[in-house]
Amino acid sequence: MSFAMANEIVSAAEVYFDPKMIEVHSPGVAADLSIFNRGDKAQLPGIYNVEAYVNKQKVKKIALRFINAKEGTLQPVFTPEILKSLGVNTLAFTALQGNDKRELTEPLNVVIPFATAQFTFTTLRLDLSIPQAALVRQAQDYIDPQRWDDGIPVFFTSYNFSGASQRQEQGDDESSQYLNLQNGLNFGAWRLRNYSTYSASSEQHHWDNIESYAERDIKSLEARLLAGQGMTQGDLFNSLQFTGGEFYSDDAMLPNSQRGFAPVVRGEASTNAEVTIKQNGYLIAQRYVAPGPFVIDDLYPSSWSGDLDVIIKEADGSTHKFTQPFSSVPIMQRQGHLKYNAVFGRYRAADSKDKQPLFGELAVIYGASNWITPYAGTRFSDKYLALLSGLGITLSEMGSVSLDVTHARATLYEGERSEGSSWRAQYSKSLAASDTSISIGGYRYSSSGYYDFDEANHRNDDENQWQYDHKRSKFQISVQQALFSAVNFYFSAFQQNYWNSTAQSRNYMAGFNTSIASVNYSLSYSASKLEDGDSDNQLAFNVRVPLNKWLPHSWATYAYTRQKDQGAIQQTGLSGTAFADNRMSYSLQQSLSSDNQNLGTSTYAAYRSKYGNVNAGYYRQRDNVQLSYGLSGGLFIHEKGVTLSQPPGESFALIDASGASGVRVKNIPGVETDWRGFAVIPYLTSYNENRIAIDTKHLPDDVEIVQTAQEVVPTKGALVAVRFKSFQGARALVHLQREDGSPVPFGAGVVADGTSEESIVDDGGIVYLSGLKQGEPTQLSVKWGNAASQQCRAWVTVSSESSGVLSLTVPCH
Repeated sequence: MSFAMANEIVSAAEVYFDPKMIEVHSPGVAADLSIFNRGDKAQLPGIYNVEAYVNKQKVKKIALRFINAKEGTLQPVFTPEILKSLGVNTLAFTALQGNDKRELTEPLNVVIPFATAQFTFTTLRLDLSIPQAALVRQAQDYIDPQRWDDGIPVFFTSYNFSGASQRQEQGDDESSQYLNLQNGLNFGAWRLRNYSTYSASSEQHHWDNIESYAERDIKSLEARLLAGQGMTQGDLFNSLQFTGGEFYSDDAMLPNSQRGFAPVVRGEASTNAEVTIKQNGYLIAQRYVAPGPFVIDDLYPSSWSGDLDVIIKEADGSTHKFTQPFSSVPIMQRQGHLKYNAVFGRYRAADSKDKQPLFGELAVIYGASNWITPYAGTRFSDKYLALLSGLGITLSEMGSVSLDVTHARATLYEGERSEGSSWRAQYSKSLAASDTSISIGGYRYSSSGYYDFDEANHRNDDENQWQYDHKRSKFQISVQQALFSAVNFYFSAFQQNYWNSTAQSRNYMAGFNTSIASVNYSLSYSASKLEDGDSDNQLAFNVRVPLNKWLPHSWATYAYTRQKDQGAIQQTGLSGTAFADNRMSYSLQQSLSSDNQNLGTSTYAAYRSKYGNVNAGYYRQRDNVQLSYGLSGGLFIHEKGVTLSQPPGESFALIDASGASGVRVKNIPGVETDWRGFAVIPYLTSYNENRIAIDTKHLPDDVEIVQTAQEVVPTKGALVAVRFKSFQGARALVHLQREDGSPVPFGAGVVADGTSEESIVDDGGIVYLSGLKQGEPTQLSVKWGNAASQQCRAWVTVSSESSGVLSLTVPCH
């Protein structure tokens, strides 16, 4: 070994520590620290889990081997397979042809000209600078489909049970129960699902099968295939229940930056330029482009409208700007994006008396340009045919509009033939100057001969009233307005008329919400009228005051409501959450009528545990007492046993903590591993990176986790397995003494029997160890050199009653 001299000239970039300083306890025995004197620039070679960034964009977390390069710096060792996963176009380089798994020990710029790699050890971040020409062109936040995880085989059920019992001073006691079951079976990419319900009351009880189907994704087409009972997509026609098959594109499989509508921005740069894109004054994207024409087609959809301001800043400091019009109705698609669905099956009518014929449906929507999205579709059966065509159009500063017409020919229930058309217009506009958004304004008019598919198959028991359910026109609008940057106002209206009838359905709602000094206020008014003539209206005012100064995570609430034909009702209450992770919620409410009569007192509490959720409520009003209760959760049967969980969502993860119980998960209240070391993360986002992190602040005393966070990318409905390696046993600070009483040298490596993990001795001869067996000795192998005199062995025995971090002194022979 070569030792640094005290008078060595050290550059300002280096951090120098004199090795002789650690000889205080071990004279003449020192470690070679020269490799550590360069801070981030040099460390020990080995395999590190690093966050890989390509051109300042995070790509993935990978385990990468590093070797020593010149001056002790660490150099990453890539394989063609790893470079391909980072977005490199490996087909463009001869050096990357052949065996995808072979290691490339030469620097990155030798393999890819002008590429560089910079590793920051303290943050375990690897920054790669790779010319755009060497990359496969991909949208930002693109995730390689090879990372999509179909998960492990599993049978599960998601249950939600609720019940109530009511006791009245005058009248019969009543009780009711309801059970909702959503069952699933996963194998490979296939998902089998069943949705059933059970309801019971004092008078009757019955089971209902809502739907059952098999489904899988077709990754290469970014689409899904469904067989069984389902619902049509509803993009062009109204959604229908059916039994049959459906094939449709799934936007959830696209990168986030490709979902929803956003225009393609095209321009030209004279130098290596910075392109900044703003909308309504807010920065939404920034890119660096090479000289020449550029295309930016991966903007996130930020709002329904609001023109884009594009600023190109050249390398010499000069700038030029232009405006890209942007306004969209829901039907609009990105340029070049095709959305489609195809259905064939038997119609499932809500009323068993209606006809339920075989039918088919085709729908296609295509983003032809930034300004035009054409779409078309058809729905047909033996006695019905509808053809639809339309356009979505951007009108620049005037907003955007979609216009379509549907022509239908139908043979009605009694054999009568009818033919007609329906015209529809939708409009959207955002006014940046006044912060106003007309999210959608729509109008539909149908001629007297036009029937929807469900109308054409509907049977009316009163033949003389056949056409009364026949829709004539429909109008709807929704407006949002921000005032003074603190008040949000909203208004929505809906009205529908019918042929051969004066009946109307309509609903109006208006209100605002605001927050002043952390106190939330809201006021709303709604009025509605149903087709049968019944009408209702309601005025509501709510206040929510935080009480954190006196009672953490709690709020005082006040509500005032007045309904048609009823007096005013006032409610005061207290609500909040409890425990460190807010796993319990509660509320107390007291109701008073306008004449100050006590209308009722209610209490409610809900608790989220690792095995499921429970809730209970109590309500009392004069002589009426009601008790409600509920239980919800999930049961998963997988290859390693049975695991209970909180109510699962669409996709989920199974945590395997190597038998460690009581391990909590960050940001998900109540979730922790069971007695076998398993837990289910109840909800993940499909086709997205989901970070699962262990809550290290609340680890059990006898558990140590090696890697505390992992990222997974589940497909829809998948149960992905996530294993966290843990050490279970006692933890101790062990002072290792050599035979002459001196401490083991600083930097010595310690490996406990039965493990492969190495710990490092500090400058006082102390090493931190975890996972030590209790009640029996554990052998330690200590090494600070290759010579026999530079190695020793020690035995540590920890009492079975011990807890916490122990302090021990043991001899090392």
